[in-house]
Formats: sequence, structure tokens, C-alpha cells
Amino acid sequence: MNVNGLVAPTTLHVPIDHHSAVQTAASRARALAHACRMPGALPDQAAVLASELASNISKHAHNGALFLQPSPMGGRSPLDTALDVVAVDNGPGIPDIGLSLTDGFSTTKTMGAGLGAVRRIATDFTLRSASGRGTLAHARLAVPQGRRPGADIGALCLPAGGEQICGDGYAVVEGDGNWTGLVIDGLGHGPDAAAASQRAVRTFLSCPEAPLPEVLNALHSALRHTRGAAATAIRVGSGGAEYCGVGNIRVAAVSARGVHRQLTGQAGIVGYNLPTPRSRFLDLSDCTAVVVYTDGIDHRWTHDPAPDRLSLPPTLLAASLAHTHRRHRDDATVLALGSPQRIG
Repeated sequence: MNVNGLVAPTTLHVPIDHHSAVQTAASRARALAHACRMPGALPDQAAVLASELASNISKHAHNGALFLQPSPMGGRSPLDTALDVVAVDNGPGIPDIGLSLTDGFSTTKTMGAGLGAVRRIATDFTLRSASGRGTLAHARLAVPQGRRPGADIGALCLPAGGEQICGDGYAVVEGDGNWTGLVIDGLGHGPDAAAASQRAVRTFLSCPEAPLPEVLNALHSALRHTRGAAATAIRVGSGGAEYCGVGNIRVAAVSARGVHRQLTGQAGIVGYNLPTPRSRFLDLSDCTAVVVYTDGIDHRWTHDPAPDRLSLPPTLLAASLAHTHRRHRDDATVLALGSPQRIG
């Protein structure tokens, strides 16, 4: 079986609350691209993407932010490296997206090259906007000739306020006709929580094809000398998903018509008092995405979500939830896996 996977680093969050944040976003994007060993002009191109998207928020919107990270499923080889720049705001929205992407169009008497330049530079570019509810944009920059990262996976992993390292973690593995994902929440936050989650991710990547209850048992053994964690493993294939979880990580199956099914894990702590893990199965034939999230994301987003949010592509859905429903006092991770009908 050909298996590709990624261990997620912490997502960089850059609030766009002042015009000086535009330069901060560009500098951080360039530094991240260098850290990912992206060759040639790609670090400078990453800086341009971040600068233009941040500038768009600064000029036209409010309560905006950029999320910067290596792309989920970007691959382990430097040739497969890709970088995601995701912009979110709560501004007035873009009345005419097509016109906004036209070179020379501007509502602020500037050159009007921003979104058009982003579309030209980015390997993939997705833009959604709703009147009065803001704009979301995702620009992916990939190494030329590399394997294109999966477009149907979105994820963010954000540390608690004041922390430099995230005690949550996730990993995704692509198999034959399915995805297997892990979301882990180390108890508490900070370095000790991060040590538990990173050990769990490494253990998961050593046995991603195993039955999910066996994956949870392996995590339990690996985390015995850590502070422990909540963990959810999920395997999504055509039309359905297998779910196995312990602790307060939640799963929601969604479509534009609403939230169809929700699950939480069995009571217990992986590494301390693990119950006998059991799998549950979800019929996803009427769903377009599965969302797995830790308690750093307020679960009340499921109560009455707008249909246009639930129909967002996974990269933008994950960013929207993190931006509007994040609890800053805790680590927050959200993993969105797209339409199972397109797997394989």
C-alpha cells in the first residue's frame, strides 16, 4: 500500500489589526517557507501571497487574520513541500469576486494588483465571500513538479493564548481509497501536553493501517509515562467513516443542509485509564465533510450554522471555525476531511 502522511506543526496565527501587520505577515511567511526548505524564489513568493492577502484585510475589512502553515498532506519529501496561506475576516464581503480578481480593479485608488497577483502566484487559490459575513481566501504554494497536496483536507493547530507550542496535534495518512486521521489533545497545554501529543502522532504513523481500536491501544501504551491525552482516530472512505475515540474530542458530519451527526469519545484518558476502545460507524452518503475538533473550538458552532459555512471547502471550513469559535484559553485543533465520494 502506498501511504503518505504528515505530522502537523503549530499553525502561525497573524492578527491583521493594524497596517504594520501586513509586513509581519510577509516576514513570517517568508521565514516559514525557508524553514520548510522551499527552493529558489518560493519564499519570496510566499511573502507576496501573505502581504497581498493581509493588505486586502487591512484596507477593506476588520477582525481579520492570516493562518500560515505547511499544507496538510504536503508530503515528507522537500519536493512535495507546500505552504498554505489562509485569510479570514469579518468585513463587508466582496460584491463581485470576478471583478476583484481583475488586474487594475481597486476601490481604494491603489494599483489593484492584489487578488489578481495572488491568483497568478499561487499553485491553487480559493476565494469565498458573503455579503456582510466576510471573506475567506486560501492560497497554496507548492514546489513545482512536486506531488499536489490533497485539496479535500483542511486543518489548523493553534496553541493556547500565551503559549508558543501547541499541546494538540494531528496526522493524516492517505491509503488505498481512504484517509485515516488522528486528532490528539494532550492534557493541559504547554510543553508537557505537546510531548504527549507528539509521541501519540509518532505512534500513530507507525501503524496507520491497523484497526482503529488497535491504534488507540497502541497510543495508550506509548503515553503511559506522559500526562495522557484525549484521542480520536477516524478512517474515511467512500460513503462512510469508522470512528474510535476516547475523551472530549468531537466529530461532526456536515453538508450544506446542516449538521447531520455528532459524536464524542468514550470516557477515559489515553495513557492513564483507557476503556476498551470500540468503533462506531457513520453513513456519510448525504454529507460533504467530516469535522474533528478539540475543545479549544467551541462546540456551539454546530447549533445553527449558516449553510454557506457548511458548504465551504475543507481548508476554508477549518479556518472559519478556528477564527470565529476558537477558545483562546486552550489549544485548538480542527481537522476537516472533504467529500468521501471523491476519495480513491
